[in-house]
Amino acid sequence: MEDQAQLLARIAAALEQMVPAPLTATDWRAHPAYVWDNSGARGVGRIEAPALSLLRGIDKQKQEVTGNVTRLAAGSPAHDMLLWGARGMGKSALLRASVVDAQDKGGDIALVQIATDAVASLPALFGELSRVARNFLVFLDDLGFAKGDATTPRHLRSWLDGGVEARPENVRLAVTSNRRAILSRHGSEQDDPINPRDAVDDNLALADRFGLSLGFHNASQEDYLAIVRGYAAQYGLPLDEGEALEWAKRRGARSGRVAWHFITELAGREGKPLG
Repeated sequence: MEDQAQLLARIAAALEQMVPAPLTATDWRAHPAYVWDNSGARGVGRIEAPALSLLRGIDKQKQEVTGNVTRLAAGSPAHDMLLWGARGMGKSALLRASVVDAQDKGGDIALVQIATDAVASLPALFGELSRVARNFLVFLDDLGFAKGDATTPRHLRSWLDGGVEARPENVRLAVTSNRRAILSRHGSEQDDPINPRDAVDDNLALADRFGLSLGFHNASQEDYLAIVRGYAAQYGLPLDEGEALEWAKRRGARSGRVAWHFITELAGREGKPLG
């Protein structure tokens, strides 16, 4: 039998193997973008985004977002942003493309996308970014709250409003959501028989904290065709507009995402890459 000292040594060795390796310090100036999750930050070598010229039917939103991101990249006062509305109309793509555009023009800015399970760790991220001489757009994509989640909206309001854990001056938040009120995905006004408006008002109070709130709406037929034409011209693809409309009809929506899916179909038939 092993004596007690040998047994303890084996247990200590096993426990040491179970301890994760310490996180390496993040170089916040090395990459154009990062992903932040519960294990820390991971650098991303390239931001995948369409050219701004290909984002059509959202001209006003494009002007507002690019202007705001340009100011942030220059270290000037800029707004936190809430982009809300119809699915597939380019909310996330516009944010990514605006950061790429600002970087191409020499702006000192990086995009930091937050994993869905890492919102609670934002104060730790803010602590790191506050010590970096660079500007950051922290991006929460497709935000929605689970039923009964009151903590996350309150934290977000504090971060936006200048509480003790507020985001630093070189950081702005950008949030996309399919609903302006950022309502629970599974709740409704009937969930609370005593005061059914409280949850709605609480979340609208969060939406009001954003200096820039922009709605995105379903594309008209002409807007949809303009998006398809732009992509087809960009990639040298033959276009049958009747087929493009039928594609959208079968999917029950006209949007930038549906247009891109159609272009992917055309490119696949032609054997052309979409780079």
